[in-house]
Amino acid sequence: MSFIMMQLGSFQFSIDTATHQELTRSTMYRWSEQETYGVRPTSQYTGPGKETITLKGVIFPEFRGGFDQINSMRGMASMGTPHMLITGEGVLMGRWCIEQIDESQAILDTAGRPRRQEFTLQLKRFS
Repeated sequence: MSFIMMQLGSFQFSIDTATHQELTRSTMYRWSEQETYGVRPTSQYTGPGKETITLKGVIFPEFRGGFDQINSMRGMASMGTPHMLITGEGVLMGRWCIEQIDESQAILDTAGRPRRQEFTLQLKRFS
């Protein structure tokens, strides 16, 4: 039985597939400044700004999930559409766009296939 840690579109992050080991979430808030003579500028809240999530994880392709998991992420990114992000607890986090995928490969076998792949997936909230 596999527990899903998170799901982006149809891609499931779990112990059996790509395991994200670190999640960083950044939320910006916009404030406009108005210059005023003789005093400090006044600020006005103008609404929420950009929101991003960075997932860092590892894949052991020989163990479970196979060698095409990062290629599946790249395929989703190249579709140019936002994907629903759902936590392992079933919380809907809205639609997110894949902005960037970084990959590193280590412990190569005699055929040059990695036994360990690390990835960083950068997401941006779609609004």
